[in-house]
Amino acid sequence: MSAAGPSARELANAIRALSMDAVEKAQSGHPGAPMGMADIAEVLWRGYMRHNPANPDWPDRDRFVLSNGHGSMLLYSLLHLTGYDVPMEQLKQFRQVGSLTAGHPEYGDLPGIETTTGPLGQGLANAAGMALAEKHLAHRFNKPGFELVNHYTYCFAGDGCLMEGISHEVGSLAGTLGLGKLIVFYDDNGISIDGEVEGWFTEDTVERFRAYGWHVIPHVDGHDPAEVDMAIDNARAHTGQPTLICCRTTIGYGSPNKAGTEATHGAALGADEVAASREKLGWKYEPFEIPQSIYDAWDARSAGAGAEQQWNALLESYCREYPEAGSEFRRALARELPDGWADKADAFIHECQEKMEKLATRKASQQCLEHYGPQLPELLGGSADLAGSNNTLWSGSKVITSKDASGNYVHYGVREFAMTAMMNGMSLHGGLRPYGGTFLVFQDYARNAVRMSALMHQPDILVYTHDSIGLGEDGPTHQPVEQLATLRMTPNMSVWRPCDTVETAVAWRFAVERVDGPTALVLSRQGLPCQTREGSTLDHVARGGYVLADFGDGEPEAVIIATGSEVEIAMNAARELEEQRRTVRVVSLPSVDMFLRQDQEYRDRVLPPHIRRRVAVEAAATDYWWKFVGLEGRIVGMNSFGASGKGPDLYEHFHITAQAVRSAVEALLQT
Repeated sequence: MSAAGPSARELANAIRALSMDAVEKAQSGHPGAPMGMADIAEVLWRGYMRHNPANPDWPDRDRFVLSNGHGSMLLYSLLHLTGYDVPMEQLKQFRQVGSLTAGHPEYGDLPGIETTTGPLGQGLANAAGMALAEKHLAHRFNKPGFELVNHYTYCFAGDGCLMEGISHEVGSLAGTLGLGKLIVFYDDNGISIDGEVEGWFTEDTVERFRAYGWHVIPHVDGHDPAEVDMAIDNARAHTGQPTLICCRTTIGYGSPNKAGTEATHGAALGADEVAASREKLGWKYEPFEIPQSIYDAWDARSAGAGAEQQWNALLESYCREYPEAGSEFRRALARELPDGWADKADAFIHECQEKMEKLATRKASQQCLEHYGPQLPELLGGSADLAGSNNTLWSGSKVITSKDASGNYVHYGVREFAMTAMMNGMSLHGGLRPYGGTFLVFQDYARNAVRMSALMHQPDILVYTHDSIGLGEDGPTHQPVEQLATLRMTPNMSVWRPCDTVETAVAWRFAVERVDGPTALVLSRQGLPCQTREGSTLDHVARGGYVLADFGDGEPEAVIIATGSEVEIAMNAARELEEQRRTVRVVSLPSVDMFLRQDQEYRDRVLPPHIRRRVAVEAAATDYWWKFVGLEGRIVGMNSFGASGKGPDLYEHFHITAQAVRSAVEALLQT
C-alpha cells in the first residue's frame, strides 16, 4: 500500500479477500465471480454509483443489480465497505441459518439489496424494469430546471444470465424501448459450472445485442480500471440505447492454481489456495481484516448524504413550484391511495351489484380499469401480446414508446417471462403499480418470475384470463388445469377467481390496496351472470369466501363450494335440489387465501364444521379441494387435460354440470 493511499487494485483486492474468506469459512459459495469482477465493481462503485448508505431507499439513487446472484459476496463486500449497515459479523456468517448474508442476495434481508437474484437472467429483467420505471417517471414528473428523477440502473451479468431465454426476451424489449440509462456489464469469463462455455455458448454476443438495438462496447479488459472507466463514460454519454459493456475477465482472479477454471465457480478455494491467493495478490492481512485506509477510501457515506441533501432541496423547490405534481410524486412513492379512494371503490362495487350485468370477468376487469384507472395514475399496465383478449387496455391507456415514456401501457410482445420480471423491477423501483396480462395457462412461461414476486412481497397485479376449459376451441394447450392450484400454493400469493362483475370489482380493489405481495386475478373468457346479493352478503365478498345463498328451510344438509364460472353451476344445482325439498348452501370462494385469513368464527359460520356433506366444483385440478370437503366429500372438476370444442360442450363432456353437482350431493345425502 503506497503512502498516497490504497491503489485501485488494492481496493478491489479487499473484495477478493472478503469473498474468499467468507466462502472458505462457510465451506460453501461462489468465490470466482466476485474475484473476477472486483476491479469492475471498484471503478463503478467508487467513481460513478450515486447512493447513500445511510438511506438505502433514497428515491433518486442509482440502482445496482447483481444478476449473477451466486456471486453474492461481491455485493455483500461492497455494501460492507461503502458504509451500509452490513457488519463484518454478518459476512462471517455467510450462508448460515439465521444470517442476513444468504447464499444469494435476498431483497429485504440487508440494506442496499435492490432485488433478489439467483435464478439467472432475472436480475437483468428486473434492471430493465427499474430503468423503464426511471424513464417513465422522468417523462412524467421532470420539469425544466427540475431533474427530479435522474438516475442510472447498473447490472452485472454473467454467461449464464445471457444463456437463459429471458435474456433474449428482455434484451429485445429493452432495445426497442430505448432504455438509455440501463448499463449492463457482461462478465465474459468463458466459464460456467460445467467448464469452458465454448462447448455450448458460441454465439456472437456483441452482434446479438447490437441486433436488439443496444449500444455495445466490446473487448474491455475487466481488470484494467482505466478501460472500465472509459467504457462507463462512453455508456453514460450514450442515452438513446441501453448499453452492454463486454468485460473480459478471469474467473477467480488472484488464485494462482485455480483462476480461469470452473474450480473457482461454486466451491471454496481451500485453505492452501486462499493463502496462496493472498500472497499472489499482496494481501497481507488476516481473514476478515480490512485496514482503516481501505475503509476510508471505500466509504461513501459523506458523498451519499451530500447527494441526497441536494436532491431533497430540489424536491422541496419542485413542490413549491409545482405543488400538485409534487404531492402526486410523494403519494406514488409512499404507495398511498388518493383521497376518496375507499368511498369511490365502495360506490363502484354497489353499482356493479345494482346493474346485474352478465359479462365475462375479463370484460368486468376492463370495467374496473375504466373506473379505478383515472384515480391511479401510478398504474402501469401491459399484456404479452394479448391486449384485446386480456382486456388490459382501457380508454385512458397511452402506450409507452422509445421516444415518449410518459404513457401508462407497455406492449410487451410475446414475452410473458420478461413482462413479469420487469414488473418486479418496476415495483421494486417504486412510484408505480404495474399490472400485466396473459392467458392463465401461459403464466407457466413466467412461473419463476411469479415466484420471485411472491418471494419479495412485491405488489404486482397479475391478470390471467381464459381461466378454464371454458375458453373452448383452442384446446388443451390453452386450457389451464393445474395452474390455479400452483398459484394458490405459492406463499404470499393472493389468488382471486371471481364469479361476476361484483367479485371482480372487489378483487381489483383488493389488488390495488395490497402492498405486501402479488395478486393473481383469474378471469373467464365466457360471460357469467351477476349473482344476487343483499345486505351483509355484499360486504362479505371482500372476505374471500361467503354464503352466497341458502336454499330450502332450516339448516343446510349439504354445502356446495364453487369459484368463478362454476358458481353459476353450483347455484343451478342447488335450485334443483331445493325442488326435491333439500336444504343446500352455496358458498362462493373467490379467494381461498383471503378466506383463510379470516377469524375462525367467521369461517365456521360460512362452512359449519359439523356439516360434512360437502361438494366442491371448479373447472381445474381437483386435488386442491380435499382440504375443504374432507375425504368423505366430493369434488367435481378436471382430472385430465382439456379438449378442443365449444366451451359449453366441453363442460358437458367433462361432466362439470349442475346435474353432476346435484348427483354428487344426492350421493352424500344417502350416506
